[in-house]
Amino acid sequence: MKYTQTTLDKIERILDEAEYIVRYERGNFQSGYCILEQKKVVVLNKFLQLEGRISTLIDIVPQLRIVPETLSPEVRRIYEEVVAAAHAVNEG
Repeated sequence: MKYTQTTLDKIERILDEAEYIVRYERGNFQSGYCILEQKKVVVLNKFLQLEGRISTLIDIVPQLRIVPETLSPEVRRIYEEVVAAAHAVNEG
């Protein structure tokens, strides 16, 4: 997966369609992010660079309660790519 603004936008679309809110905030995040599952909010460290934001979201997306069948076909394809990328990172 390429580390471009377009890639970040695509991953954020997954979260948007799954009704999650992505916020970039300042704070003490041990891992660079925080997930508030009950409120469907993902908070990322606002000081992360583009590559860090994408990498962090690739780590987060598979952990969330997203039902792929509820996503539009284009976003579902992106979701599947993100999940595959996360598995590749975790296995390698």
